[in-house]
Amino acid sequence: MVGKHKLDSHGVFWEQTQVRRILFLLAIGLVSALPAFAQPVQSAADAPLAELSSRDAVILGLVEGITEFLPVSSTGHLIIASHALGLEKEEPLLDAEGAPLWYKHPSAKNPEGEPLTLKLAADTYTVVIQAGAIVAVVLIYWGQLMGILRGLMGKNSAGLRLLRNIIIACIPAVVLGLSCGKLIDTYLFSIEAVVAALVSGAVLMFAAESWRKQQPSMSVGRLEPSDLSVRQSLGIGLMQCFALWPGMSRSMVTMVGGYFCGLSPSRSAEFSFLVGLPILTGAAALKSYKAGPAMIEVFGAPSVILGSLVAACAAALAVKFLVNYLSRHGLIVFAIYRLILAAFLGAWFLVK
Repeated sequence: MVGKHKLDSHGVFWEQTQVRRILFLLAIGLVSALPAFAQPVQSAADAPLAELSSRDAVILGLVEGITEFLPVSSTGHLIIASHALGLEKEEPLLDAEGAPLWYKHPSAKNPEGEPLTLKLAADTYTVVIQAGAIVAVVLIYWGQLMGILRGLMGKNSAGLRLLRNIIIACIPAVVLGLSCGKLIDTYLFSIEAVVAALVSGAVLMFAAESWRKQQPSMSVGRLEPSDLSVRQSLGIGLMQCFALWPGMSRSMVTMVGGYFCGLSPSRSAEFSFLVGLPILTGAAALKSYKAGPAMIEVFGAPSVILGSLVAACAAALAVKFLVNYLSRHGLIVFAIYRLILAAFLGAWFLVK
């Protein structure tokens, strides 16, 4: 078929322009990375305050880009990557003049503030470079986004319905995240919680696949994301609230919610990517506002740019792979992988 590549048996296609966009991102990332590996050592006056080598930036970009949209938990993988790269130090960081860098500046409510540490800087870095993954999804799903724009202009009713469904699906997690963010940070950001989330998510995925295979062949997979009702979109949004539990995976719970609403695996993934755009953009913008300048002072702007470019290339390839794979095999292999990752995390961090 001229101009299109068939992606799955349900009629999902990848246009040649989409493939060219992925290759363009990959070329930019590779070309940008090569000079960084050959850079001379900076002088003490100009060097970043902490070491984040080009290799480290590439590794974090790959981990973020690949795992952000796969249903395997980016949090669990970033914990491993940060630990392996030695980015978990908790000592407060100082600027070139010896003054403390702040993650949260002292205030009337919090007179002591929260100093920026290497761990907090690395956590901020991995959220900020999500911008690369966001760009990848925008390029790949440009047609759907243009459909939404035409819907706002009154020229595409399906695009307008898709926008409605995306907004509704985002609301529950945004409201819960903003209202309970401190509680989540206090009680759920631990290795034990991430391991439990990985296992719980795997069980949920097994259950969802079992349920899908028991449905009549014509009852699941015929809907498009724009065909979802308000109630179905809200149900997927409520499922997304579980993603606030680190290790559960936002893409996984959105896909499972799509299953239960009658979307095929590939359509569920597509809706997950689109719903993730405003959520990931908001998270990256908030982190950038809170600690972005200090993080750049710690690691340097070139590291942020390199990590973002690598994340964009990795995310584009991961999205292409995921939709292709899901259309043929479903979620089972990712559920098994989550159990393996949970065992690995438990053995590495919890077994004394």
